[in-house]
Amino acid sequence: MLVKFFKFFLILILYQSPLYSKNTSLNDFNARYLSNYFSGIVAYENLDNTEALKFFNSSKILIKQHDAYLERYVFSLVHDGKVEKAINQVKQNSTKNNSDFFQANLLLAVDSLKKKNFKKSKVYIDRSYEFINNDRLSLIIAETFKQYLSVFEEKKLIKQKNTFGNFSFINEVFQRCYLNDKDTERYFNTLINSQNDADYSRYVFFLISYLIKKDNYDKAKKVTNNFDYLNSSVLISQGKKWIEDKNLDNFQEIFSCTNSNDIVSELFFLIANLYSSQNDYEKSNFYLNIANYLNPKFIFNLSLLAENYYLSDDYSNTLKTLEAFDKKHEFYYWFKLKKESQIILKKNNKEASLKFINEKFKEIKNPNKKIIFDIANMHKNAKKYIEAINFYDQILLKMNANSDLYAEILYRRGGSYERSGDYVKADKDLLKSLEANPDDAYVLNYLAYSWLEREHKIDTALKMLEKAYEARSNDPYIIDSIGWAYYLVDEYEKAENFLKRAVELMPQDPVVNDHYGDILWQLDRKIQARYFWQAVLNLDETEDAMKKTIKNKLLEGLKNS
Repeated sequence: MLVKFFKFFLILILYQSPLYSKNTSLNDFNARYLSNYFSGIVAYENLDNTEALKFFNSSKILIKQHDAYLERYVFSLVHDGKVEKAINQVKQNSTKNNSDFFQANLLLAVDSLKKKNFKKSKVYIDRSYEFINNDRLSLIIAETFKQYLSVFEEKKLIKQKNTFGNFSFINEVFQRCYLNDKDTERYFNTLINSQNDADYSRYVFFLISYLIKKDNYDKAKKVTNNFDYLNSSVLISQGKKWIEDKNLDNFQEIFSCTNSNDIVSELFFLIANLYSSQNDYEKSNFYLNIANYLNPKFIFNLSLLAENYYLSDDYSNTLKTLEAFDKKHEFYYWFKLKKESQIILKKNNKEASLKFINEKFKEIKNPNKKIIFDIANMHKNAKKYIEAINFYDQILLKMNANSDLYAEILYRRGGSYERSGDYVKADKDLLKSLEANPDDAYVLNYLAYSWLEREHKIDTALKMLEKAYEARSNDPYIIDSIGWAYYLVDEYEKAENFLKRAVELMPQDPVVNDHYGDILWQLDRKIQARYFWQAVLNLDETEDAMKKTIKNKLLEGLKNS
């Protein structure tokens, strides 16, 4: 449809417009420009920004003659990290109608902000409202940006608050920090400890940065002591390491909440994060590049850009973006290596990916336990259980035996023992994990299911699964396990209720489909049973051993039934 439209557009412009003579068409506005423009649009919509930019650059004469051209060209420039060039293009066309779009005015506002001309920046933001077009996030950007500009200009908090929930609260915290408000620390703590489903741990980093700037190292150290490397984000882990090593200058070198550019950059990062969470990587990258333009020092934000490229299958730009992370920042360097190993997995195979990460891991002197934890999990996922166990052993030696995380490592090591066939050590680890955390639904499920597979303590396993199901009634793996437990005690109708739901939640899981087929067979619904067994053979994740078992079932049905 799009191709047909632009072919029609091409014909219309070349042959029916009275505005251009034959001479003009040949010299200034010929088919080559339109062809390049059309190619640019196709490349742009296929998320191939490098190609799009090449074609748009070849057809720049269209800037003054086709309204949509400038918008697409500006977007491509920003996506390519050329924000300054995009701003200049908008400036050159700011008196023309082709600059009448929200992002054009936003870029001009950003340019004025960077030059500390807050009044002029506000003029552009006010103008941007004309082009919001009922876009909720654009409204949030305009309102919040304008609020920041008022704070910068008037040096005080404005009385009228935005009504965007915690989004508004986040920005109020930064505004208080900018003004050196006496309640800044309290507001940071309120934000970080917000009781809802959102994760505000990122703002721990900015609280630490604020405390360091106030020469309050002891309080900053106390904050980081509340976080363990194993369950902390990359950003928090990096900040915690800086505190431990007393590399305190690093915080102010990358971010200061008294710098207007830095805190508005964080606004754009937040917007980019929202778009990324909605799988709109194109808009996310647009705002990420603006964030980076305002504060290029905060290179850690590039991790989201790399992630967006990776999720868009753009491995070339992923690798290019990852070049920003070197050994100086060990946790982001490790993030880079993990992402590179994931790309190798996508392009080659598990063996090549694991070989790469193992070689890089060996080069790290005295790796942090978070890094050891990651390499252990990679080996477990690759079914290299003996190697995984060795890494988990190293982590456990560095941990407090009374912590919840100690129980988590026992669970993972126990799972590795179980998969490798060492059931004695597996049961020991998993039971010890439950001693520390008796209500952990996932450990209950794992151990109980292992017992079911071994036909060991089936009644006890069923009770454990009922407890797990009570805590996590929507988890498909727990639903499958409890259904299978009822099957093993011959309660087929009860089992069918659970397994039917498990299949609905995980239609591509071979084990769940196999289980459901077995139950249907016992309920004398043999045609349906064969249907689900047959489906198992067509699933990508079905292993060869299971395929052999399924083929026997299709030929002979269930024995002893």
